[in-house]
Amino acid sequence: MKATIFDIERNSYVDGPGIRTTVFFKGCNLRCAWCHNPESQSPKPEMLFYKNKCTGCGKCKEKCPNALETCSLCGRCTLYCPHDAREICGKEYTVDDVMRVILKDKVFYENSGGGVTFSGGECMLQIDFLKEILKECQRYGIHTAVDTAGHVPFEFFERIIPYTDLFLYDVKCFDSDKHRQYTGVENQLILKNLKSLLAKSTPVWIRIPIIPTVNDTEEELQRIKEYLSSCGIPEKVELLPYHAMGEHKYAAIGKETQIFSVPSEEKMKHLKNIFS
Repeated sequence: MKATIFDIERNSYVDGPGIRTTVFFKGCNLRCAWCHNPESQSPKPEMLFYKNKCTGCGKCKEKCPNALETCSLCGRCTLYCPHDAREICGKEYTVDDVMRVILKDKVFYENSGGGVTFSGGECMLQIDFLKEILKECQRYGIHTAVDTAGHVPFEFFERIIPYTDLFLYDVKCFDSDKHRQYTGVENQLILKNLKSLLAKSTPVWIRIPIIPTVNDTEEELQRIKEYLSSCGIPEKVELLPYHAMGEHKYAAIGKETQIFSVPSEEKMKHLKNIFS
């Protein structure tokens, strides 16, 4: 059994408690306008080209068997580019492949109360692999977290709840029309799944990306808060300010992106008070 993964980040402090390893699965069924990992959206490996790094030396074209006319993802251009302007994003891993990386930092998980977070993209789109690696982590006594946008059948949650210690659950917008406008999908299934998940008394952290002009109003966050209160109480609510770190990646995969402003510290403090 294999899964397509585009990054494994060790020593992470932002994807759950303690020191963590975050495994990023490739493929997503949302298209958030503010996505900071656009290379995660396609489920297939792809070539990224960072034009700002390229000096036009021609080594990539010289070594490419197709002279860059077509790409078979052979990787020769990435080996010979002296400036790392080209990168293959996405690689197939077995459960054993990923576990070898995870186990390197087991002592840090134990000493910090950390563990492993499976993210994306949307990791739950590769549910069979996800279930198997969660079971392996449980076998080794490693804390597990699943970071999800929740736009999957609830049956997928039921399959992995026994092996998941924490869910990091994204809530983008409460208004369904606005959710569809900025993510490509409506949010009824996402909110329904969240209610069902909280009813299971499963540990859940809610993560809300704060995007100016989209969901950065008191009214929007109050509606989310009221919905959460009607469903059950999550362990934690995190408000994550928009950042522009993903903009250069859109150019690398040949796509345009919408630009948002970064919310001020004062704005974030004010919005966080709604949930305090």
